[in-house]
Amino acid sequence: MTRPRFHLAFPVDDLAAARDFYAGVLGCAEGREMEGHWIDFDLKGHQIVAHFSPEECSAAKTGDVDGKSVPVRHFGLILEWDDWNALKDRLQSADADFIIEPYVRFEGKPGEQATMFVRDPAGNALEFKAFRDDRMVFDKGLRETG
Repeated sequence: MTRPRFHLAFPVDDLAAARDFYAGVLGCAEGREMEGHWIDFDLKGHQIVAHFSPEECSAAKTGDVDGKSVPVRHFGLILEWDDWNALKDRLQSADADFIIEPYVRFEGKPGEQATMFVRDPAGNALEFKAFRDDRMVFDKGLRETG
């Protein structure tokens, strides 16, 4: 792979529950692991690592976006529109712990995007979004609204 990939390590309080969520619900392939300590997952080509560290698992602080309490500390992916919808259906079927239910922001406007926030079993917040027009991902005109 020639493009850069990001690496993210995050705390969990139950490695088996992390495996169930990341591999089972999200469909991430599993990579290396050190039993009882950490597990690597392939999140669409990016390496994320669940580290057993229960003392670091706590409720995230929130900020206001669109009148919703968005966890300040979160990570996730920007997906293609159809892939976002497929993941939404998969998460709903798995009775995922939604922090913010799936919805579309700025519908019919520049910057239109679908978004949803879920918690993994350790309380880590993940956001999955999709832009109707991928060119809007870094558009500075959206600073005021998105």
